[in-house]
Amino acid sequence: MQRRHGRRTQSKNRMQSFSATIFKLGINPCVDVPEKIVNELLKEGGKTTGPIPLRGKLNGKDFIQTVVRYQGAWRLYLNTQMRQDSGIDVGDEAKVELEFDPEPRVVSMHPILGRALAKNREAKAAFAKLSPSRQTEILRYINSLKSEESVARNIEKVIQQLLGKAKGFLMRR
Repeated sequence: MQRRHGRRTQSKNRMQSFSATIFKLGINPCVDVPEKIVNELLKEGGKTTGPIPLRGKLNGKDFIQTVVRYQGAWRLYLNTQMRQDSGIDVGDEAKVELEFDPEPRVVSMHPILGRALAKNREAKAAFAKLSPSRQTEILRYINSLKSEESVARNIEKVIQQLLGKAKGFLMRR
């Protein structure tokens, strides 16, 4: 697994640029973000630790993502849409441009999930006890579903998992 970083450059709009080879960590395609760039992003965001919300370009195609520290290195995970939009994949060299994104990352609650939680205090309390990242993962998952039947079926699964009556990937800890 070869990981290379090119020279860092900075543009007028505070974009930090580098090149890196896309590799897989487990099943997740990503690139390592150079420490100098991470330090600039943290400074720009007035932060001292991650995760770091950012916007950028992958081979010239816009994206919004987060840089996280995992297994001792700062990683930018490249989801399927990012890779498809930029026409690159694992093993390819990527030109990456990043800047801190001050916009809040708010994921709205699907109205059907909101009603289901309002009807079930125990499930609502269990949802509130989940970490913010787990709550966001559930909200994104439910919001990504296409059909009303799929939404209803999966919300029922979430409620059952919140109540401890079923196991599933949404409640892994």
